Amino acid sequence: MPLFLGKWPKTVLQTSDKESRTDTSREEKTAPEKQGAWTEVTWTKGLCLSPGQDSQSGGHIGPVGKPAPGDQIMWASWWFWPLVAICTADQFRDQAVQIMQDTPAIDGGVTVHPATLTSTSLVHGGDFKSAPCTQEDFEAKQASALPLPQGKTYPFRALSSVTWPGGGAQLRCSPMLRHNDLPWQLLKSFNNQLLDTRANLSSLAHTHTNIPKLKAGFVGGQFWSAYTPCDTQNKDAVKRTLEQIDVIHRMCQLYPETFVCVTNSTGIRQAFQEGKVASLVGVEGGHSIDSSLAVLRALYQLGMRYLTLTHSCNTPWADNWLVDTGTDTAQSQGLSSFGQSVIKEMNRLGVLIDLAHVSVATMKAALQLSKAPVIFSHSSAYQLCQHRRNVPDDVLQLVKQTGSLVMVNFYNDYVSCKAEANLSQVADHLDHIKAVAGAGAVGFGGDFDGVSRLPSGLEDVSKYPDLVAELLRRKWTEAEVRGALADNLLRVFEEVEQVSNHTQAPGEEVIPLTQLEPSCRTQYGYSKSSGKHLQPGALLASLVPLLLCQGLL
Repeated sequence: MPLFLGKWPKTVLQTSDKESRTDTSREEKTAPEKQGAWTEVTWTKGLCLSPGQDSQSGGHIGPVGKPAPGDQIMWASWWFWPLVAICTADQFRDQAVQIMQDTPAIDGGVTVHPATLTSTSLVHGGDFKSAPCTQEDFEAKQASALPLPQGKTYPFRALSSVTWPGGGAQLRCSPMLRHNDLPWQLLKSFNNQLLDTRANLSSLAHTHTNIPKLKAGFVGGQFWSAYTPCDTQNKDAVKRTLEQIDVIHRMCQLYPETFVCVTNSTGIRQAFQEGKVASLVGVEGGHSIDSSLAVLRALYQLGMRYLTLTHSCNTPWADNWLVDTGTDTAQSQGLSSFGQSVIKEMNRLGVLIDLAHVSVATMKAALQLSKAPVIFSHSSAYQLCQHRRNVPDDVLQLVKQTGSLVMVNFYNDYVSCKAEANLSQVADHLDHIKAVAGAGAVGFGGDFDGVSRLPSGLEDVSKYPDLVAELLRRKWTEAEVRGALADNLLRVFEEVEQVSNHTQAPGEEVIPLTQLEPSCRTQYGYSKSSGKHLQPGALLASLVPLLLCQGLL
């Protein structure tokens, strides 16, 4: 493809070490106006900069067409159009990096660690204190290199908004907060033995998440999922949940330079200032409280700040999404009387109500009952993918009315309803939720290390900047992007904290014994008198579950 070159400067390319290749045999010419509008592309220190910058070291690249008499034609070298494509794509990628660079201990196109460069963060409408980083960290992970003529290699990544100590430029940015199942992978692979050398989070392989990937993805906060499967219900769910909460706390203890365990919105902001990943506990599945408000309160004391009402199984007090497929039978028609008590106690404590995994009836019941906004920690838009794990539009209207939040899941089956999906389709879900429920209702759910298939372009947590770049490409404003990254969740979390009331008496409702499945649990408290004074008939009834557990009946 011919390239009409209206102007060819003596200094054509300048490398990062200030070496340059010049061609003095060409006379500088200005393109005639009749050739149409011109785009100026500048090469300086090996970086693709924005159009119009430093025209003394750049060239005007014009549209293909006939040259005017006396003008010169240059045929594009093989490398030119890929270079232009990279420069164009990087415009959004670099803007994404700037927006996401609030937490200095994470990286994307560049790596940022504590030291000296200041970056101004904007979270929930307010400025944070400066957070520093070093030039060495920016150089540690450069952009992909493109070979140019004469065997030279030049990196192409715009860092035009960065100035080092002594300069005045600052970066405005936002971190990210989302759902992550890494603790489950640590249980499956290492039985939660974090001192096993293979479990080193700085070099952990075969997972979607490790410390370098968190840095590369500009992840500033995580709701680590304390997940235990449905087959633990009525067995050892509480024990398993305690173990998963413990491993999250130990992650913070073993890697204090990276993680800090926090329990409130103030702690999240403090973590951002300190350049650490704010680490919160989310308990994924209502079976983890074993139908007990006392267990709910105990988990709160251990740091739980959201509870998913069900996983992919009913609890005795709430219905899961499989009810909507006909696979499971509705037991509570959404929420039972005890389920309503769970919602009220979560409001009192200040625990986020998570409606991922629940049935539509449960969604609506919780949205109508809760005094605080709720979240869907990892669900997508049903209108785009008719999977019952996703949120239908009528529920999105309730999300809008209540100021609640839907954090989009990246699992292929919930994105495209197929085994394969791509980053653009994830952005479609974000667009749809924004259109129906408003920009304040959108978040990133991820579900990394909790799913087996992820979209191309979002293979692990390091890829978040590419998704942000896609949203910017779709004309999302900076404020909308910041909302999806962190501000929307912080707003919801703050409202949950405001609704909480620890001076109010704790709930004392007890689920009827008849609503609990037979199990190996004892029945203290359910009898009218103490266990050692049971009547013969009641004594026999109380022994039946125990005998079943022992295989004697």
